[in-house]
Formats: sequence, C-alpha cells, structure tokens
Amino acid sequence: MGKHFLKLPKMGESVAEATLTKWLKEVGELIEVDDIVVEIATDKVDSDVPSEVNGVLIEKKFAENEVVQVGEVMAIIQTESDEPDDAGIAKLEPLKKIEKKEISIPKVKTFSLPDPLPEFESVYKTLEDAKTMVSADTSFNNSEFLSPLVKSIVKAEGLSQEEIKRIKGSGKDNRITKNDLLTYLAQRGSSASPVKKEHIFVTPSDPSSTLSTTTPNASGVISQADGDQFIEMSRMAKLTADHMIRSKQTSAHVQSFIETDMTHLWDWREKVKDDFLQREGEKLTFTPLLITALIKALKDFPLLNSSMEGDTIIQKRDINIGMAAAMADGNLIVPVIKNADHLNMVGLAKSVNDLAHRARTQQLKPEEVQGGTFTFTNIGNFGSLTGTPIINQPQVGIVAVGVIRKMPAVIETSQGDSIAIRKKMIISHSYDHRIINGALGGQFIKSMSDYLENWDKDFSI
Repeated sequence: MGKHFLKLPKMGESVAEATLTKWLKEVGELIEVDDIVVEIATDKVDSDVPSEVNGVLIEKKFAENEVVQVGEVMAIIQTESDEPDDAGIAKLEPLKKIEKKEISIPKVKTFSLPDPLPEFESVYKTLEDAKTMVSADTSFNNSEFLSPLVKSIVKAEGLSQEEIKRIKGSGKDNRITKNDLLTYLAQRGSSASPVKKEHIFVTPSDPSSTLSTTTPNASGVISQADGDQFIEMSRMAKLTADHMIRSKQTSAHVQSFIETDMTHLWDWREKVKDDFLQREGEKLTFTPLLITALIKALKDFPLLNSSMEGDTIIQKRDINIGMAAAMADGNLIVPVIKNADHLNMVGLAKSVNDLAHRARTQQLKPEEVQGGTFTFTNIGNFGSLTGTPIINQPQVGIVAVGVIRKMPAVIETSQGDSIAIRKKMIISHSYDHRIINGALGGQFIKSMSDYLENWDKDFSI
C-alpha cells in the first residue's frame, strides 16, 4: 500500500494561504480521481481541491476554518500503489561499504575553566524572564495570526486589537476560527452570561425599547418581534465591501459620461446573431462587442491600461479585461479575460460566455480572477441608465455601460436636420485623477463611443 499526500495547490503569485472551509470526504471514505475532497477559500475566490488518485482517505491534517499554507499537506490518501508519494521524500542511494581503519587519537591536555563572571547569573535570569514574556504574549490571538477569512470579518465588524486579544481561539496553535469570532460577536455588548445561539439586541430606532432575545434561523437572518431583521453579511460580501472602501480611500475618483448611438451596432447584431449561434453554439451578446471597442480605446490611450504602486505608474503591455459578473447569491466577482486584445470576435464571445457562466455557478479558478488591467461592467443588464462604478484597485479606470434605449434624436443630413428614433446608450468612465486628468478620461470614452457609433455594418465574423 502506498500513500498520496494531498497538498494545498498554488493559487496565484499573491496567494500564500487559504482557509479550509469544508471537508467533503470523511476518513475511511473511498475516493476516486477528480473527486472533490475539500473546499478552500482565499481573500479572492472560493475553490475546490480534487484528488489526483484513487484510494481511501486515512487522515485529515487540518480542521475546518483552519489556515493552510500553499504546499502544506491537508490530507493523506491510501492507495494501492506500492510506491510512496514523492512529497519531498528522496530515495536513498545504497550505502557503500566502508573499510575499517584504525585511527589513533592523540591525548589532549585538560585544563579547568575559571568561575563564571559574577554578572552571568543576573543576565541569564533576565533572558529567561524575556522568554517567558514573549511566550505569554504569543498566546494572544492578534491579527498577525488571523486567516484571510477571519481578517475580513474583523475588518467588516470594526474589531479593535484589544477585542481580538480577548477572544479565545479554538483552532490550531490557539488561532481564532470563524466560529470563535461569530460566537464573540453574538455576545458582544451583552452583559448576560455567555450564550452560543442567542443574540441580544436593542432596536436602534427606539432607545426606550427593552432588550429582546432572538435566535438566528438557518440562513443567518435574525428576526425581532417588531419585524426588524438582522442579516449577517456573507464572506464574499464582506470582502467586496472592504475592497470598495479601500479603493475610495486610495484613488481620487472622477467620472466622465458620454451618450452613444448604438443603432448601427444594434442592426448589425440582429443580422448576424442567429447565424453565429447556429455556427458556434454560442450567443452573441453585446458584452464582447462593447469590450472590442474598449480594447481599441485602450490601445489609443495606453496610460489607462496601468496600475499604481505607491507613487509609481506601471503601464501594462498586456490588456487583461476584468468583467464584473453577478453570482447566483447576489455577490459580485470579476473574472479576467487574459490577453483580450489577442482574441478575435469568436474567441472573445466564447470567453465572455464561459466566464459569466462559471461565475454564476461559482466554478472559477483563483487565477481567473487575478491580473486584470482594466475593468468593464454592464449595469444595463439590470435596467440602469448609468452609474459611477468604483475603481478595481490597483487599476486606474473602469467603464460602465447602461441600458440601450430607443430615443428621439436629431439627425444631420445634407438636406437638413430631422428627428429620428435611434438606439442610445450612456457610457460612464470612473478613473483615478491622481494620474488621469479630465481631458484624457473624456477622450478615452469618446474614442470608445466613436468605435461603437461607426461600427462596420458589413463586418463579418
């Protein structure tokens, strides 16, 4: 019998650890190749870890909500192979026969050491006291030892360092787990004896109201007698909120808007979409068409395809478009189309559809939500005319497009002006005013608008 060591895989250059959120297999359970053994979560995305072998799960190295470093063994799977897993175990070379030789050791004169210095005893005592102090201090569960999941909850709840130190951790090496933190939050502000399932609240709108004891239901919604509800934010929502707040604190947000005539593009799509679906097996939505114009504008104004690191501007060579997508639970995630400028219309449409589908079903890989250089969001899907999106740090710009509407418009011709029904859309551009001024920000979306308005009606794909 052999053993396979299931390790936490590498999940991108910036990801060094993950929180083990759920075991899907139990000790003693049969496992087949590609079976999902465990679910993990980073500060970017949730993911699954499949088995690479057939076998039986014989040991779990970590409990749920514990933090695992990249490369650490999470579980051991017993296999039928006689070969041991190559998890850092090198095969030993046969030992060579060593000839016996007599070695003569010269006699060494002995001598006595002087008595220790008088100060030695006091110095030694001071060092021992310091070790005790350091050891006692490390028993506190401060933020240095918190997992990304716990850190996100701490930030969202605004817990102080002193509050964190008072929480007794039940995880490995006394680390604070998600359950420890939620239990503390449930008891926070209550003078009653500690409880695990009951939460005590005072309705903020009525200072004279008495304390009411409520119990959360399975979905985490806590209802009160007066009809108010306390809804715990999901982990993804807390991470998104923290990311958005940091972006507003980092960048000087400025917006520019432009109204675009989409009539030519609308008519062209109506003409080709059925053939495209029949030939490629994919729907041709407006998103890849809009991203095509966005890519052309980024090539015209490459400074928008940059990121900020301190006071340094890094202008990117690759154009990696982040595409904001709504998940099934209502949260937002931004999968990235890598090297989008190298894709033709078919490739771009397939990438958009694939990423959008896997975002909704929570099947994205960690590396697929990293490395974006500019972000696009289609808020017109929800009927919005326009919006002012928040920059996805460390990028310097984001474009939002609204709903396409039929509008009366003045048409200029050689025979004079006339009023006609046109299909119009508003483009919004949020950009970092630290490096992008109003002229450049406005010219950028004007360039994108021009590409859309002058769409070639004879363009073939």
